[in-house]
Amino acid sequence: MVIGGMAIIQQGFVRATEDIDLLIDALPENQDRVRQALLELPDGAVKEMKPKDLETYLVVRVADEIVVDLMKSAGGIEFKEASRDIEWVAIHGVNIPFASAQLLWRMKQTVREKDALDRVFLKEKLRKA
Repeated sequence: MVIGGMAIIQQGFVRATEDIDLLIDALPENQDRVRQALLELPDGAVKEMKPKDLETYLVVRVADEIVVDLMKSAGGIEFKEASRDIEWVAIHGVNIPFASAQLLWRMKQTVREKDALDRVFLKEKLRKA
């Protein structure tokens, strides 16, 4: 599921971001599917990812032609809980799961400055909904 800056952009708040944040189901078979998908990137950076990295680190960064940050939880929310609040968006004929505005609001309750700006946008968006 796409979270973070790209999901905020998908909600309509255009801001800079340098990566794609993905919240993933940490089951081993799903991690394998994610690794296989990331092998499509040209530099093969995902080959450096170890099987236990998602258990060891909060964020696993795959720095390929594009930078992908993998997380098993964000803002204390794991994939299983987050998966109930997905918005599917078709991009070039491919359905992509994005975090909803409500889910992003919950994930963005941090002290980071960029999260504060995102919260202002999300609060207004949710108020109008």
